[in-house]
Amino acid sequence: MTHTNALLTDLYELTMMAGYLAQGKAGDTAAFDLYFRRNPYGGGYAVAAGMEDAVKIAMEMRFSGDDIRYLRSLRSPRGNHTFPDVYLDYLSRWRFSGEISAVPEGTVVFSHEPLMRVRGRIAECQLIESVLLCHINFQTLIATKAARIWEAARRAPVLEFGLRRAPGPDGAMSAVRAAMIGGAEATSNVLGSANFNVPVRGTHAHSWIQSFETELEAFRAYAALFPDECILLVDTYDTLKSGIPNAIQVGKELRDKGHQLAGIRIDSGDLTFLSKRARRALDAAGLDYVKIVASNDLDEYIISDVLAQGGEIDIWGVGTRLVTGSGEANGALGGVYKMVEYNGLPKIKISSNLEKMTTPGVKKIVRFYDMDGLMEADALAENSEDISSGEVHIIDPANPLRRTTICSERRVELLVPMVSSGEPVYEFPSLEQIRAHRKSQLSELHESYKRLTNPHEYKVGLTQKLWKLKEQMIAAVSTSD
Repeated sequence: MTHTNALLTDLYELTMMAGYLAQGKAGDTAAFDLYFRRNPYGGGYAVAAGMEDAVKIAMEMRFSGDDIRYLRSLRSPRGNHTFPDVYLDYLSRWRFSGEISAVPEGTVVFSHEPLMRVRGRIAECQLIESVLLCHINFQTLIATKAARIWEAARRAPVLEFGLRRAPGPDGAMSAVRAAMIGGAEATSNVLGSANFNVPVRGTHAHSWIQSFETELEAFRAYAALFPDECILLVDTYDTLKSGIPNAIQVGKELRDKGHQLAGIRIDSGDLTFLSKRARRALDAAGLDYVKIVASNDLDEYIISDVLAQGGEIDIWGVGTRLVTGSGEANGALGGVYKMVEYNGLPKIKISSNLEKMTTPGVKKIVRFYDMDGLMEADALAENSEDISSGEVHIIDPANPLRRTTICSERRVELLVPMVSSGEPVYEFPSLEQIRAHRKSQLSELHESYKRLTNPHEYKVGLTQKLWKLKEQMIAAVSTSD
């Protein structure tokens, strides 16, 4: 059997759809917000990613004959068919016909604001929930990690080296794309390079050195094969006593032949100390153009510490801790998909945990910029609300005592239409354009929000009109209880 991505969903999406159909609700309309509740890594921001993959797979979802046959084969513990034939017939004709709006990939985003807004028939909106979250949660997490690493590296080149530690082949490919969005300059993943048309970079392993009688012989053999892109791994035996001296000798031999040694790589030890010694030795040998590459379980904190101590590293190869999103306390972004409107009426989820309480109604996000061109605050407003001019008062939904008045002239609405009546209406930009957008976005974010520890909290608030609606709905639920 050949199954399609239509089955890439959680079972409860299908059971709820069957229930909507049985209850005569399949054609009812609904709106959902996709957002996350906390900025990842305890940081001050996130970088949106995964929208293109999420939207495209949602648009392409169709149940094949094999998919339907599989669903028909499902049985309850009593042996009855899980799904009735009328529902399976409905699925065989299913396609998404609603609307999707989202922030463009590479946009700097914050907790509690919708990264994506989905509207349409409830049964259609329900089915695409899992696949939207799957793509956006993972890619946003990795793009944010890459951005943090890029900033910590003081915007020096970062290489994505994580294929062998990635969460499976699909995760490896998604990680390449997300890492490139967030700040990586190249990848070691050859398939990723080919599929996404991005630079591929690599060196060699310690096993290459060990397969020769001497380290110098191994270096010479590698340089002979790749004289114009040779990066030599210098820590197989002794970085200072043999690795760097042998690399310098090969570098001089390449220079004499009209080539240039591209770099040396240090994969263990005290990176600050070793890189300083390496830089001094290379410069003294007239090889000041040779780059120093560092690897070995790096992340933004290690990179920041090495540079703060005066480390002389030019390029950072980051693997495991980038592609796995290491460092996020929950192990994932934690994005959620919550109903905010049903048949034209706002809906709210009440919780004793303020973080889990939803904000009702179809919303838009308007970003305000201060006089220096930096992001000042984001206002969540009812979709029909006009806040294009004048003073706007916003209220922090997590702490209603925090209220701010903003009146900046430059205001940008973040959610853009991507799908209308089931048809794409948005031209997805190239990966390079997304990268440029991310660079621009981060340049407009004040340094206080980019600190690795104790970042300043960016203001995201509800307009007074939206806050009043939320209060009224909370009061109504409390009264009914």
